[in-house]
Amino acid sequence: MKIVITGAKGQLGNELLTILSKGKSEIGKISSLYQDCEVTGLDIGELDICDTKAINSFFENTRPDIVINCAAMTNVDACESNIEGAMKVNAIGPRNLAIACERSNSKLVHISTDYVFPGSNSTPYREWDTCNPNSIYGKSKFLGECYVRQQLKHHFIVRTAWLYGYLGNNFVKTMLNIGKEKNEVKVVDDQIGNPTNANDLAHHILNLALTEEYGTYHCTGNGETSWYEFACQIMKLAKLDCKVIPCSTEEYPRPAKRPSFSSLDNLALRCCIKDEMRPWQKALKSYIKKVLEENLI
Repeated sequence: MKIVITGAKGQLGNELLTILSKGKSEIGKISSLYQDCEVTGLDIGELDICDTKAINSFFENTRPDIVINCAAMTNVDACESNIEGAMKVNAIGPRNLAIACERSNSKLVHISTDYVFPGSNSTPYREWDTCNPNSIYGKSKFLGECYVRQQLKHHFIVRTAWLYGYLGNNFVKTMLNIGKEKNEVKVVDDQIGNPTNANDLAHHILNLALTEEYGTYHCTGNGETSWYEFACQIMKLAKLDCKVIPCSTEEYPRPAKRPSFSSLDNLALRCCIKDEMRPWQKALKSYIKKVLEENLI
């Protein structure tokens, strides 16, 4: 079995490669079917998903069984000023992969986001809820979803949110660094969502990819919180003496509008395979322990 991971140098791509090499995640073992698979991790330096000719040539030579697309332009504010760049990476790139997968009879797991929703709900979004993104990032990711659905039958679209992993920067690492250097920090308390450990997400993606349960899934840490409460928990678990002060989104205007409520319900995951995503507090505790012990900040 041949597996290709695009965006392999990102947080999620790194976790997928690590789990495949070890045969297990922090949740538990993955299927033995992955034991002797051929894994290729690619980032933009090796394969630009926006380059149609490069994609077609790669697939003709490789013919992978499973493609996991972690490549994306995820700088939400930068997308507002670089609309063309967001369109290329978040929409045209997935379309190119979907067309190539259709030709080579490959499965595609495409990673999407909570930003496809407007953030106006008061209860967690489910897979069938209407998408109505209000940022360029969200719109480009939603169009990417649409292209994948249009071009490829054997697809999984996996929406996630508030992701943090061991490689690179993220909110948790930012708070840990601030907590070491400062006595207080202001964090918004009027945006609600689901903190998601990239290791947990990668585990479920690999479980899902072996099935034929094609369609759209939500996969986030279980339970919801605000950025403020998330930050408070980070400081507590890391035993940092840094006071977290709540503030409103209006106090910190950004180029891209953030969804005020983007909590996702892992409904399809529970119905089709199994939702083993850890409660966000438990997954965070495990993450911080490892980050501090191994000095991964």
